[in-house]
Amino acid sequence: MSANERTREYQNALELFITYWGEMASEWGINKTMSQIYALLFAEPEPMDTDTIMKELNISRGNANMNVRNLIQWGLVHKVNLAGNRKDFFSAEKDLWTTAARIIAERQKREIYPLKKTLTRCLDILQEGKEEDSKTEHFKNRLEGFLSFLALFNDFSEAILPYISEKNTEQIKGIVEMAKVYNMQQAQEQQLEQERRQKAAEVARRKRELAGSSK
Repeated sequence: MSANERTREYQNALELFITYWGEMASEWGINKTMSQIYALLFAEPEPMDTDTIMKELNISRGNANMNVRNLIQWGLVHKVNLAGNRKDFFSAEKDLWTTAARIIAERQKREIYPLKKTLTRCLDILQEGKEEDSKTEHFKNRLEGFLSFLALFNDFSEAILPYISEKNTEQIKGIVEMAKVYNMQQAQEQQLEQERRQKAAEVARRKRELAGSSK
């Protein structure tokens, strides 16, 4: 659908959709232009060629080509051949379950794995030292905690990815409900701990007052 064939409402909604996806790009682990190209192709019913993408988003050919290639690598955009046309056309992956699974998998590969490798190397360097001071011990504990968190995050991602790929909504809902229960328990425990601390502080205050009045 060309810009001339769109209603004003469609155009306004499309522009808002593309703008918002661009703003959310960092949350998905991709750049703004890459996100906007996906949003444009996702919204449009027909495949688009590079020239149309450039015109719609007001970007250069180099920028368009580079980001379309990246989207293809991520599995979020597919090349489409139209009969009787030599141009390359592109269409977005419109299955949101597939899109979510591919984004999670790509972020694991591009961010979690390299980060884990770097943190492990930092820890190895610290352990090579013959002497250990308080700063080294503190840093080691921080790195070990970070690596434990990454391992937990990675285990969670790998556990939920098959359910997303299979569109298993019941299993995902079960995991979400478990998370909600856990969060409620954590909130209750934090509330009880805060109340205990307040009571302890009140007892300590009263003891100080009694000790002061007895003098």
